[in-house]
Amino acid sequence: MRLILLEDYDERTMELARPIYDRHRRVLLAAGRKIHPKYVERLKQMDIRYVFVEDAVSEGITLEELLDMPSWMDAIEVVQQSFDAVRKREQLPLRLLFKLAVKLVDEVKKRKVLAIIPATSLEVEAQPYAHAVNVALLALQLGKKLHLNDLQLRDVALGSLFHDVGKEIEGEEHHAVKGFEYLRKERELSLLCAHMAYQHHEHADGSGMPRGLKETNIHLYAQICAIANEYENLISAEFVPPHEALEIIMARSGIRYSQHIVRLFVETIPAYLPGTMVKMSDGRNAIVTKIVEHMQRPYVRYTDTREEIALADHPSLLIVGQAIL
Repeated sequence: MRLILLEDYDERTMELARPIYDRHRRVLLAAGRKIHPKYVERLKQMDIRYVFVEDAVSEGITLEELLDMPSWMDAIEVVQQSFDAVRKREQLPLRLLFKLAVKLVDEVKKRKVLAIIPATSLEVEAQPYAHAVNVALLALQLGKKLHLNDLQLRDVALGSLFHDVGKEIEGEEHHAVKGFEYLRKERELSLLCAHMAYQHHEHADGSGMPRGLKETNIHLYAQICAIANEYENLISAEFVPPHEALEIIMARSGIRYSQHIVRLFVETIPAYLPGTMVKMSDGRNAIVTKIVEHMQRPYVRYTDTREEIALADHPSLLIVGQAIL
């Protein structure tokens, strides 16, 4: 199994490996079937850009590094309920939110690797909520790397889930300001959650919004949320491969993000998701099969001989780029 852009789907060699859902969690297309060209066009109209497929080259790849689809969809549903409550000026489902935050923390703590499913694997109406869940998962991994305790991680999760809540509120102010004003009045939530919404568009060099804060004045949690937010947008909305997204993040070290945060983020997030076709430094093509310990040194399987090796055991062998079948 592997994750591909819908535009790369080949009906001759691929079939769906996971169902495609709509925003109501109804199955649009079931796993184990081909996608007819007319359905490909319909999915594009729904702004679904990524699909999971099975093909000969990805045989045996399980993508255990991803959160399971039911848990991801459950989390998205809670965020959608919460954002709906904000729009309707109703009470937040706080019990569900705190339960979700604890579950996400547990998922991250028990895993050595957790990659995200791009928000654009769902139809457009569900993407803002999937984005929020993905940002929380990414932020929690960085928080874990920073040795935050469980209570701190819970606040990071909640603040990340709500970082864009200001977009649901009417008004001309920047959504970071609207989000802050809303969240700071929620007594059950830590004020740090409000500051994450307020500061997640600030930049280390002072060029961000809405207050032009510099690195030393931006709260750590907001810095964590900011880098997770940009990475998720690059992957999901701009369709940038993970290794290129990390390169973009690294190029902004000391500008948008502190050098320390960037270094830890790169150490935490895998550059090549299992199922990615890669070009090796020996000139051969391979497919990434799994990530066990080293984020940037996964296991790969050569496409010509099907030999599988751990790059951690071959220090002179490098991935030099993405390959195309």
